[in-house]
Amino acid sequence: MLVLHDISELRRLERVRQDFVANVSHEFKTPLTAIQGFAETLLGGALDDTTNRRRFVEIIREHSARLDRLTDDLLKLSLIEAGKLELEFYPVNVAALVESCVDTARFRSAQKQLTLSVECPASLPQVRGDARRLAEVLQNILDNAVQYTPAGGKIAIHASIEDGQVKIDVTDTGIGIPRDDQQRIFERFYRVDAARSREAGGTGLGLSIAKHLVEAHGGRIEVESEVGRGSTFSIFLPAI
Repeated sequence: MLVLHDISELRRLERVRQDFVANVSHEFKTPLTAIQGFAETLLGGALDDTTNRRRFVEIIREHSARLDRLTDDLLKLSLIEAGKLELEFYPVNVAALVESCVDTARFRSAQKQLTLSVECPASLPQVRGDARRLAEVLQNILDNAVQYTPAGGKIAIHASIEDGQVKIDVTDTGIGIPRDDQQRIFERFYRVDAARSREAGGTGLGLSIAKHLVEAHGGRIEVESEVGRGSTFSIFLPAI
């Protein structure tokens, strides 16, 4: 008698677990090293350095805030993947949702002299969902558009109805995403430009969380991009 067991899935899950642990360790190590280094510098005599001590404390605070964001995102992603994140479903006005997120993005876009345009008809049907979580998804995509669009560029938000679904497009004239990376950007900790993302305080989990949240609403999220010409992220949500 010969008994065979297919352990391919177990091996895949083990690799996922190992990659996750390695990524989390790496993401925590950078801010922790900075916090420890500047704290030791202060204790080693820099507390008396009136020129630099405030800057050192500000760096410690900045990296502490990054650790806090990373921890929050990890906990949120864990709850989502375990199906334990509580969502409150109510009719959501799409136009109001878009306007709220755009208002938040206006300040950063103005700093970079970006042009923001919005086309969202008030006649659009509502969607059923958790307004706070949907705002989190759209805000993340808008923030990325602002971050990766060079000064003087354009960002356009367009909402429409398509095959019984409300479609929200966020189009930018940013740096774009290579074709090979487009399907991986929704993976945990995956970054096309790792150095720039970390410099901006990103955790590498935003798009992964966004994808899970949209799918929890019965929708989907897609991306089309061309390097050097920009990207379009599309959110599809079932209309009421």
